[in-house]
Amino acid sequence: MSNYKVRFYKGDYRWRQRQANRDRCVAYVEQHFNGAANRRAGYSMVITGYRSSQTSRNWGRWYAQQVGKVFGVPVGGRSGIMVGGYGGRGNGNVKHTKMPAILLEPLFGSNPQHAEIIRSSKGQDKLAKILADSIIEAFPKGGTIGFSVGHKYKTSRPWDRGVPIYGGGTEADYAEIVMEKAKALLEGYDPSKVEEPKEEDDDKPDNDIRVIKDGKEIWLHTETDEDDNILWDEENRVLYINTK
Repeated sequence: MSNYKVRFYKGDYRWRQRQANRDRCVAYVEQHFNGAANRRAGYSMVITGYRSSQTSRNWGRWYAQQVGKVFGVPVGGRSGIMVGGYGGRGNGNVKHTKMPAILLEPLFGSNPQHAEIIRSSKGQDKLAKILADSIIEAFPKGGTIGFSVGHKYKTSRPWDRGVPIYGGGTEADYAEIVMEKAKALLEGYDPSKVEEPKEEDDDKPDNDIRVIKDGKEIWLHTETDEDDNILWDEENRVLYINTK
């Protein structure tokens, strides 16, 4: 059974954070997508508050770098995080929390290649998994996780949906889709069913004979065992394998 419970918060940003504090969330996430006039702009970034904890910064850095690895995009800021946001913009979205908090800017909706990921079900699934995995990695004991859809559901600006996504749709609507999928992953997470990673050499025989030429394997013999007599004749350049 999952140790995670996800709650979505609505209203203006400060109100959302106050409600998350009231509910004693162990972590708080606000999902966004970036945008720029230059359609080639594109990198993964996480914003933390000016007074953010080291946990927030480590968590954000892990997330941003994982997005970079999965989607092959550069990582912005300082190893993936920008403390305090863009000249302070973004700081208010997370600074009122009493728990670790991050604001996500994983991809650029203005970039056609990034937008294709954002708009696709497969891309959304990957983003959701990265988010869920980052929370499991940073908060393995579980708890209540606060989710906030950037731009959407604000009391002061109910029409706001953030930047348009290249090819159709808006930042906030796709952000909500990703967060809903991450919620399902977290609330369905069962630590007892997580498989331990296999050792790389578990299934590899240690008695194979390989012939490598110019860095490429050109011959493989897998039928030897510890009792076989193997002899390399240097003078005649002959390899003898005696299995009798």
